[in-house]
Amino acid sequence: MDKVDKEHKEKIMEMIEKAGSEEYETDWGEKGGKISTSKKKSEIKKGRTSRARGARFELKVRGDLEGKGRVVDKWNNNVDLDNDKLVIAKRKYNPYSRVMTIGTGFPDFISIKHIHEGVYSVIGVEVKMNGILSKIEKEKCAWYLQKNIFSAIWIAKKGDDRGKIIYDDFSEKYGEKYNKN
Repeated sequence: MDKVDKEHKEKIMEMIEKAGSEEYETDWGEKGGKISTSKKKSEIKKGRTSRARGARFELKVRGDLEGKGRVVDKWNNNVDLDNDKLVIAKRKYNPYSRVMTIGTGFPDFISIKHIHEGVYSVIGVEVKMNGILSKIEKEKCAWYLQKNIFSAIWIAKKGDDRGKIIYDDFSEKYGEKYNKN
């Protein structure tokens, strides 16, 4: 019991030390009595700039696709892999800026292009600056392709040259492992 109390005391003292520090920002929770999180200010700034860069790149990709004659819209659905169905994406609320984020679906965009009379190309586009998908994202892409919701899924990433956007086809990039048709 003494060991548990000692560990608990050490944890509390560490939290108090961070709360009073200049390099940490502390969130005191809703009622103000309990420390809920302490984050380094430098990490907060990195996250903010990374999100802003990602949003700018998303806009650039959208503009590029529209420039290629495709109709582009934000995709507001997601995949529930446990229940094997398509669901409406949850909206995210940021209590600090009091903003509700609406377009949180996967993939980021749906891109449509008229091929000829009655035939359209419907492609899902996921925007990743580095072009790497997580395991869950790969499974979701495979699910979309198996259910024929999209004819293809493109992964948009930054090219080596400044301003260049590269589109990788999911089926070609990840191949046999995720193609279970």
